[in-house]
Amino acid sequence: MLVPFLIMLREGVEAALIVGIIASYLHKTGRSAWMPVVWIGVFLALAVSMLVGTVLQLLRAEFPQRAQEMMEAGIGLIAVVVLTSMVFWMRKAARSIKNELHHSIDAALSDHYRGLGLIVMVFFAVAREALESIFFLLAIFQQSEGSAALIGALLGVLVSVAIGYGIFRGGLRLNLRRFFRWTGVFILFVAAGLLMKSVASLHEAGLWNHLQAIAFDISSVLPDDGPIGSVLAGMFGYSSSPTVSEVVVYFLFLIPALILFLLPHRAGSQSIAANKSA
Repeated sequence: MLVPFLIMLREGVEAALIVGIIASYLHKTGRSAWMPVVWIGVFLALAVSMLVGTVLQLLRAEFPQRAQEMMEAGIGLIAVVVLTSMVFWMRKAARSIKNELHHSIDAALSDHYRGLGLIVMVFFAVAREALESIFFLLAIFQQSEGSAALIGALLGVLVSVAIGYGIFRGGLRLNLRRFFRWTGVFILFVAAGLLMKSVASLHEAGLWNHLQAIAFDISSVLPDDGPIGSVLAGMFGYSSSPTVSEVVVYFLFLIPALILFLLPHRAGSQSIAANKSA
């Protein structure tokens, strides 16, 4: 429940930050009448993302076992890519996202099809975040039983909407730079766990049979089905007896990703914290 909550919280705050910057800029430039067009773009993005997720889930249910394992591995790998790209994109784009959105709005409202241009701009901005969320949730739901993951995701969305509204109204001061930094670290650990589970699914599908010896077995100390093991498995893909290939891909991904993400960013750019005044 905690993982989908935190991921959807971060994704939701990103989307709310984008919509908030757009809404604030339209208001400050006397173009608030275009806000209904913005909401059309937002709802279209959400509808398309939900449609993609529903189709993928229905297709998975129709596949035989081997094909399901292949699809689970594929969705897991896609989730790893989008989660990783998400944290690195925000690390880079956060410093200029406000100005870029302002220029995009001006360009969208300066052509002959101003309403359509604004809808398209908002659609792609929000759809990126929504599709990232869909692939992540599909990967998590494949590994989770019950409704806890869904409840966590919904709570994350609701809290992110409240935060976004508070930022927009100016009554909430959130250190967005620190927020995105530490949630980014958390997400990289989650992505490493998803990658490890994807390798296991590829093995179950018969597509990866190398380095399948057990690297270590600590099931007597921290079993998968124990209280702590279950939490770690749900959050970070923990396994008490992983194979050599699972351990190798886990650390080959996680160590370089953390180093690159935590390296000091080049100075001279605007901090993301400035965006919250939008």
